[in-house]
Amino acid sequence: MSNKQDYDFCSSPYIKDAKDQKSLVILPIKEFETIIEERVELEDIKLYDEAKKEDEGGRVLFSDYLKNRKQNNA
Repeated sequence: MSNKQDYDFCSSPYIKDAKDQKSLVILPIKEFETIIEERVELEDIKLYDEAKKEDEGGRVLFSDYLKNRKQNNA
C-alpha cells in the first residue's frame, strides 16, 4: 500500500463528532510526515525573515566572541 488509492477510507477520510461535524481526518503516515516537514520548513523561513528584518548589520568575529565570553565568565 504505497499510494492514496490503496487505502479504503469507507468513502470518507473524515471522522465526525456527536454533532455530525468533521472533527478528525485519516491520512497515510507518509502524507502526515510530509505535511509536518513542510510546516517546520515554513516556520524556519518565517523566523529567518523576521531575523533578517531586525538585522542591523553588526557582526562580531567568533574569536572576539570567545575572548569576551572567557573574560565575562572569569
